[in-house]
Amino acid sequence: MVRPFAPPLGLSRRSFLAAPLALTACPASPEAHTDDVALWFTYGGRNREVLESLVARFNDSQARVRVRPVFQGDYYEGLAKLRIALAARAAPALSHVVGEVVPYLAEAGVLEPLDGYPELRDLDIVPELGQSGTWTGGAQRAPIALPFNRSTPIAYLNGELFARAGLAPPTTWGELRTTARRLTEIRGGRPTRYGFGCPIDWWFWVALVGQAGGELVERDGRVTLGGEAGVRALELWQTLVRDDRSMKPPSGRDYNAWEQTNQDFLAGRVAMIWTSTAFLKYLEENAPFPVLAAPLPGQVQKAVPTGGTHWVILKSAPLRAKRAASKFLAFMHEERQVIEWATRTGYIPVTKSAIRSLERSGYYQQHPNDRVTIDQLRVAMPWPWSPRLFRLQREVVQPLLERAVLGNESARAALDRARADAAREG
Repeated sequence: MVRPFAPPLGLSRRSFLAAPLALTACPASPEAHTDDVALWFTYGGRNREVLESLVARFNDSQARVRVRPVFQGDYYEGLAKLRIALAARAAPALSHVVGEVVPYLAEAGVLEPLDGYPELRDLDIVPELGQSGTWTGGAQRAPIALPFNRSTPIAYLNGELFARAGLAPPTTWGELRTTARRLTEIRGGRPTRYGFGCPIDWWFWVALVGQAGGELVERDGRVTLGGEAGVRALELWQTLVRDDRSMKPPSGRDYNAWEQTNQDFLAGRVAMIWTSTAFLKYLEENAPFPVLAAPLPGQVQKAVPTGGTHWVILKSAPLRAKRAASKFLAFMHEERQVIEWATRTGYIPVTKSAIRSLERSGYYQQHPNDRVTIDQLRVAMPWPWSPRLFRLQREVVQPLLERAVLGNESARAALDRARADAAREG
């Protein structure tokens, strides 16, 4: 599992986004006279193994281009290293970056437009997972990102406990509270098993905001953090943790909290969790009970954000290296590779042809949990196209969620302060 963000070489999270990136006219990197292309990636475990096997397949399929995968830590470590590499004029030709940072990098002018590469023009991308549907107005912008490991939050249920209790997956917030209480066991005045678990993370809070009918950023650009919907979203977590005592207070921060949530579920300490589709295969293969996937419940409406990363080509790379990188990206969006990546990891297939092929083969009949991730795209929420989005996540929202849920601060006071912080940084 990836580690939480630790900015290398003294680079803070704030400085990553605060410094300008006027680096579009950089001198050639060491890749200038070769078709050897460095690919920076940011995860380990099974995902790393699958990616490296696909890279090896590409390298074996032809003789002109060699892609070298280079591990850069977790998402946030990778971003910090990319920022340093851009400043040092030593950025790779190819990387993948978490979606929230794409608008910042695009507005900074460091991403290569992809419409100049014929092999990348007619990919049958699933709209909700590509640039057109990931961001508001994404289709009207020059293409600068292609989907890679894309996901949504979903619910995972301990099938044995749900069957024993005669319960169905909750479809509303009210049912979530009732189900979580029913599945919580308390002995000696303390919970020995919790009905619900979820990392206190901005991604899941954004899902709740959307379910309550809110938007992070209004159409006129004002950062409202959902308004009243944002308050109700945060209050739901507080109620589950403090009043109902049915949600396990997560320990750790960032991906440590995600890993702890997974381990609590696998060990039977939590009966139902929210986490990423990315963990589908891991949970299915390691749980000593049947794992059932279910869509997230709704309140005013059903809604989930998309997550994960997008491929980008760095504008400062030599033309020859960028052309080689485009060949690799075209390969990765071929049906065979898309299907293998999705079925071996749990991430969502990013092309319509891959989904149709899996449907024809009967894969979703045999693996109904995988189908949940596809169906839930119907309620996917686009992100606002805002260069401030990543800073809003890391600097403003994430700390307030932890203080409000794990501390004693009220949801309204926490969000009022966060809006003020966002306005000052605007």
